[in-house]
Amino acid sequence: MLRLVVTTTAAIGLTLNLAVATEAAEERPILTGAAAMKMVHGCLAQANAEGWLMHIAILDNHGNLKAYHRMDDAQLLSQQVSMAKARSSAVSPRSTKQWGESAFPNGGGPTAAAFVPDIIYFEGGLPIMTADGQHVGGIGVSGDTGANDAICAQAGIDAAAEDLR
Repeated sequence: MLRLVVTTTAAIGLTLNLAVATEAAEERPILTGAAAMKMVHGCLAQANAEGWLMHIAILDNHGNLKAYHRMDDAQLLSQQVSMAKARSSAVSPRSTKQWGESAFPNGGGPTAAAFVPDIIYFEGGLPIMTADGQHVGGIGVSGDTGANDAICAQAGIDAAAEDLR
């Protein structure tokens, strides 16, 4: 289920001890914990079917951890890589593969994109988007090849498609 958050801003002015407030409301979708858990289970189903041992990290678009899972016996190094992939796609609606292509076009480079702090270029990080194109977070999967990590991440997003409407 996609949940909308309403934020309000109030400007308060005092005139002869009277407070005047004006409000502006904004509605935006958020990544729910339930949707994040569906993504974890979608990734697990794909990884188990293929025999991959993965770390799965899901962050909202503010970089807050929503869900994380390490499969039994998955290599420890992949923990930090999965978190970095998720963060890279959580702070920008781009996949880590797209970041890499932008930073090192045609295997050359580097371009200015290579110097953006805390961005990782290994395939396997995908932005999480609502059905109408709003960016709500990022998923990062690590433990196998970059291409297989990306396949697993997409399986996770697909498992939560109904929640992203």
